[in-house]
Amino acid sequence: MTNLELLTAADVQLMQGLAQRVTATHPQLVNADATYGELAWNWGKGHAAHGATWQRRLWFAGGRLVAWAWAQLPHRVHRSDGQWRDVTTANLVHQVHPDHADLLDEVIDWYDQTAAHCTRTVVPSAADGLALKRWAAHGYQTDPSSLGDTGVWTQLNQRDLTDVAEPALPEGFRFRGADEAGPEAAVRAHVDAWAPSTYTAEAYQGVRQTAGYRGDLHILVEAPDTTMAASAIMWLDEVNRTVEFEPVGTHPGFRRQGLATAMLLHGMRLAKKAGAVHATVACLGAPGHPRARGLYHGVGFRELSRDAPMIRYQA
Repeated sequence: MTNLELLTAADVQLMQGLAQRVTATHPQLVNADATYGELAWNWGKGHAAHGATWQRRLWFAGGRLVAWAWAQLPHRVHRSDGQWRDVTTANLVHQVHPDHADLLDEVIDWYDQTAAHCTRTVVPSAADGLALKRWAAHGYQTDPSSLGDTGVWTQLNQRDLTDVAEPALPEGFRFRGADEAGPEAAVRAHVDAWAPSTYTAEAYQGVRQTAGYRGDLHILVEAPDTTMAASAIMWLDEVNRTVEFEPVGTHPGFRRQGLATAMLLHGMRLAKKAGAVHATVACLGAPGHPRARGLYHGVGFRELSRDAPMIRYQA
């Protein structure tokens, strides 16, 4: 059975379910844009503005979802600095259960047909040797932007939560929950950390409505002057008892003060109380992007997997 239409919230919940099943048995094969939390985050913040350009196809076996493909077609985005940016390439987010790896060629064929008019990118897991061979057989090659010390590729990191240190904030700073601080503060914290950003109040409301969002696991750090200096959302996968940080950001005026370290530790302790025994977080992995990787390694995370970006140029 297959379906072809625009991506819906119900689809995302099915996709999250497959992510949970693959995570339980083959965590190294779950690329960073197809995790339980990343699916919720990207759907929530973007579907109102860009959902009309999101096509999907689902594959079922025995009544269960075993593969899916989410094609994000070219579109325009409006940034917090008032500028518009044109996204001219298509991108595919996808997942195929290892027991149904034969479906990968169907996924690739569907993507090539759906986005035939433009350059196409995809990000399989570097550990998935079969997928890398199949994408190459269909004309995809290593994306040049991922090469070298400043290459753009994502590393997924993990740690257990058996021994999480006590967080320590600088004097005058305090932790806040997003529900307590309110929507305006939560949005401002993200936009300040990631400027120029496409995040809006509407995007935040979309995030809050996703399956998996919990206000008690969305934390902020408030500065003495009441600026929201840092923020992080955690996504709790109750099936695998793992929590995923996405996104994590600090206001540029408050960096290098230990806020992110304290926030991560505080978040992990909250997640542990909520039932998690394991945590993940993604970052850029190339040597020329050491800051986030150093932050996460500093609180005990180590590499679990990495992505291998590929591209096929428009003919």
